[in-house]
Amino acid sequence: MRIISWNVNGFRAVLKRDFTGAFAGFDADIVCLQETKLQAGQHDVDFEGYREYWNYAEKKGYSGTVIFTRKAPLGASFGMGKEAHDKEGRVITLEYPAFYMVNCYTPNSRDGLVRLDYRMEWEDDFRAYLTGLKSRKPVILCGDLNVAHQEIDLKNPRTNRMNAGFTDQERGKFGELLEAGFADSFRRLYPDRADAYSWWSYRANARERNVGWRIDYFVVSEDIMPSVSDSGILPLVMGSDHCPVLLELDIP
Repeated sequence: MRIISWNVNGFRAVLKRDFTGAFAGFDADIVCLQETKLQAGQHDVDFEGYREYWNYAEKKGYSGTVIFTRKAPLGASFGMGKEAHDKEGRVITLEYPAFYMVNCYTPNSRDGLVRLDYRMEWEDDFRAYLTGLKSRKPVILCGDLNVAHQEIDLKNPRTNRMNAGFTDQERGKFGELLEAGFADSFRRLYPDRADAYSWWSYRANARERNVGWRIDYFVVSEDIMPSVSDSGILPLVMGSDHCPVLLELDIP
């Protein structure tokens, strides 16, 4: 099985940058997108052979997620069942016989950390949601989780410490998720791989200079990790300020 995750920073924008070509090139069983910035009725793109599941934010032009899947799930749910978190279209869960597939776009703490307190509430509630799923069957979580967990996960850790995405609080919550029985699949396979990033600022030619952050993940419950054959980053795929990440595994 091959799964792709990508923050496209606007679905309509990425469509103008040969997204359909990139999608075909993925040849993936499941494709999860974040930050679609769409409302219902604002898209008419279908990919042959794929079912699609959209979660729209109430606020227009904001947030949003979608999953395209070749294999029909047993069921689909949207959000995590908490009204405080479920108005921004950030979570989609598909249930398959062997696992839950969760696509997530984690809230950004923003400049000045004005949303950090809310982010901490989100982290605790989302971790509880994931562990609840995991108690029933294995979980594959993907998405833009808006945190660089370790110093190796961004180019300039010293100057970014306590900036949004690299606060002690956000990093600590990611650590709590891993301690709850989950694995950062990329870092588990490649513990020492540096200069591997999935997001770059549009400023100062950051992508060309590879001054980036790794904030897009496949986090899997520990019982799935032995089935993972690869967890990778696709920096040559353009169209967004993020690049896609992939998971390949042997699972039905």
